Amino acid sequence: MPGFYATIARYYDAENTDKTDDIPLYLELAQAYGGPVMDIGCGTGRVMLPLAGAGYEAHGIDNEPRMLERGREIAKQAAFGDKMHFHEGDATTYDLDKKFKLMLVPYNGLMHFHEQKDQLALLKNLRKMTADDGLMVLDLPNAGEVFATQDTDSIIMERTFVEPVSGHIVMQQSVSYLDRTTQLLQVTWIYDEITDDGMVKRTFAPLLLYYYFYSEVKLLLQIAGFKVDAVYGDTDHGEFIEGCERMVIFAKPV
Repeated sequence: MPGFYATIARYYDAENTDKTDDIPLYLELAQAYGGPVMDIGCGTGRVMLPLAGAGYEAHGIDNEPRMLERGREIAKQAAFGDKMHFHEGDATTYDLDKKFKLMLVPYNGLMHFHEQKDQLALLKNLRKMTADDGLMVLDLPNAGEVFATQDTDSIIMERTFVEPVSGHIVMQQSVSYLDRTTQLLQVTWIYDEITDDGMVKRTFAPLLLYYYFYSEVKLLLQIAGFKVDAVYGDTDHGEFIEGCERMVIFAKPV
């Protein structure tokens, strides 16, 4: 059975065209720290593309070949695609003989690591790849805010978009369950694709994500050889306070 990202690879770019709010932050940090830049869980290169377009050497690691294949096709079509380097592998063990001034784990990327041993293996490996005068950025949801919300078992309509290759309209929905004891979110994405003959092709894509609390991440980073330099409530340097939606952590190597 194909994994989550193999299942939704053909939909990914179309459904995320409006996900650009974090890009100005990464461009700002790249200007401050310089390159090269590493994107963990890079997928099709959503974050890498604007960084390469700004002249930075952008690398990315992902373990899903279908996402990387699409990313490499995007790079080929870009005038600056030679600055985009996709690496297939497991970010907890991937050995790249290179140091990065800016290490990015963008939008919810860390949530894919559910077990503490894998979380530490990942962060320790990222420490090995981060330059001593570099910076790592983790962009996560504010778990405190999520845990305070009321559960629902309703199917939620997320968005409607056009899949560019086929031209088909796709309606994306979701249903989820949060286990507050294990901090695990089980979400099932539902894609209803309207085909040329008017039929609806339904695709189910289940995904398991782990929610982190700030004190927990701080300790994991400390064990892995980082220290928290700053924490924000959004990618615009907003204050990390009750009610904020995000937890954006800047960590520096010790």
